[in-house]
Parts: sequence; structure tokens; C-alpha cells
Amino acid sequence: MTIHALRLIYLRDLDAAAREVEAYPSDAALWQTQPGITNSGGSLARHIAGNMRHFIGHLLGKSGYTRHRDAEFAPSDLTREKVADELRAASREVDAALSALASKPDAGAAALAAPFPTPVANKQFTTLQFLVHLASHLGYHLGQLDYHRRMTDPSAKTADSMSFATLPTV
Repeated sequence: MTIHALRLIYLRDLDAAAREVEAYPSDAALWQTQPGITNSGGSLARHIAGNMRHFIGHLLGKSGYTRHRDAEFAPSDLTREKVADELRAASREVDAALSALASKPDAGAAALAAPFPTPVANKQFTTLQFLVHLASHLGYHLGQLDYHRRMTDPSAKTADSMSFATLPTV
């Protein structure tokens, strides 16, 4: 697995998350919670953006982003447009960080085998291990976002989140 391949997956899934947010029937629907489900779609989307901006944009790309994790899950009146913009900002930061990492002379196996810049949950991972974890984590929450949107609007159609048509080729 290369940094470039991971970058393409992140960009596809962040774009899909922005499309999911935009596909909600209203700004208010984005912030509704469903019985038995703690998080709103807005909280899930903001968590996706904050997670990517912190772990990839900030820690790998030195973007300067400061994460406020509690705010990701706090009720909000942000519009669909503003939440989608947060996801697009995350996409730009991920793109920049991973493009820069891929352009370094040691961008191959050595860069991926290097320790991730900081321990997470008191564990030290390689950069590859943590980047794969983050891709899986993003996909997990993207699926939750899709289901939440469809529960909020039962007539909703797919946003093609995981379509092969949206998967960039290497």
C-alpha cells in the first residue's frame, strides 16, 4: 500500500461525506438524533473532519489545525453548507499532507514504517498502521452518516458514497 493509494481513498471518502451532508433534506435534519442513536449526522460529519484534520492535516502535515473534539459532538446550528465546508477543509489538508509526504525521498516503505508522530491511546503505531486505521475509521463513520441521513429522510436516495465510479484510479 502506498501513500498515494491511501490519499485517494481519503479524498474519495471525504468528498462522499460532504455529499452526504448536502443530501440532508434540511439543515435541521442534519442535527436530529434518532431513537437509540447518540449522534446526529452533523456530529458525525464534524467528527470525521476534526479527526482527519488533527491526525493527518496537523500531525503529519503541520497544518496548524487545533482540534476541539468535544465541540465535534456538541449540538450546533451550523448549516449543511458550513459542515460540508469543514469536510472540504479536511480534504484539502489531507491532500496537502499526504502529497508532501509522498514527495519526500523516503516516501516509500521507510516513511510508512516510521513511527506515527505521536502515540495514540498510549500505543505507538507505525505510520502505515495508523493511516490504515484512519481510513477504516473514516469508512465506518461515513456508513453511519449515510444510514442516519436515510433514517431522517426515508425517501432519500443514495449519495453514491462507496461507488466504484467515484474511486479515483492510480
